Amino acid sequence: MAHLLGIDIGGTGVKAAPVDTTTGQLLQDRQKLATPRPATPDAVAGVVAELVKSFGWTGKAGITFPGVVIGGMIRTAANLDKSWIGIDGAATFGHATGLDVTVLNDADAAGIAEMRFGAGKGQVGVVLMLTLGTGIGSALFVDGILVPNTEFGHIEIRGKDAEKRASEHARELGDLSWGHWAGRVDEYLAQMEALLSPGLIIIGGGVSRKSDKFLPLLTGIQARVVPAAMHNDAGIVGAAMAAQAGVVNAVNAAAGR
Repeated sequence: MAHLLGIDIGGTGVKAAPVDTTTGQLLQDRQKLATPRPATPDAVAGVVAELVKSFGWTGKAGITFPGVVIGGMIRTAANLDKSWIGIDGAATFGHATGLDVTVLNDADAAGIAEMRFGAGKGQVGVVLMLTLGTGIGSALFVDGILVPNTEFGHIEIRGKDAEKRASEHARELGDLSWGHWAGRVDEYLAQMEALLSPGLIIIGGGVSRKSDKFLPLLTGIQARVVPAAMHNDAGIVGAAMAAQAGVVNAVNAAAGR
């Protein structure tokens, strides 16, 4: 049995909980703190350290980041402060917490968890995980193997980043009806289907708990579209899985290899 701490950094909140990585279950109620503004490296690392302390955690931890992460290095930061770009995220969080940490893209972590324990379990072919929150995160799997750091929320739709139109934040900011917003999501998913031809699209993020309000309104997609089974906990679980085995091995575990 492996118990590890998963920490999921988002544009508006930072969530954490200890995870049993053999079952994908949270071992305690998750804790959540607001993402600081400005979301600089020192400020965000301070929030992460506070969450670690709240659990009295001394073991390994996995941490997600909303941007491209390669070898622990932060390459993009669309919804956090731009001073993150070029920072060694693993070293920054490790120094702040005193822990051995693994850092990976937030949507990739959520996808790993859903492919192992959730809506993508046992699925072959092309599976696309999309997290609709402050922005749009994406995780692409081909026969269970992750194509990391895809960041498909930044493809252009009507002259704007897709996440500026179809994220949950865009719905709230524009006070859009579920029907109006579903039309935007439909348009976005049609673009993704044209590019990738997925057999399954998994919709994650907090809005996945309200899937009955918009999934039945999607009409332009041939792929099967389902809500994430783990809802907004998937990133926490995937982060813990990566801390246990490293990102590559966590992906292999998700694929049953």
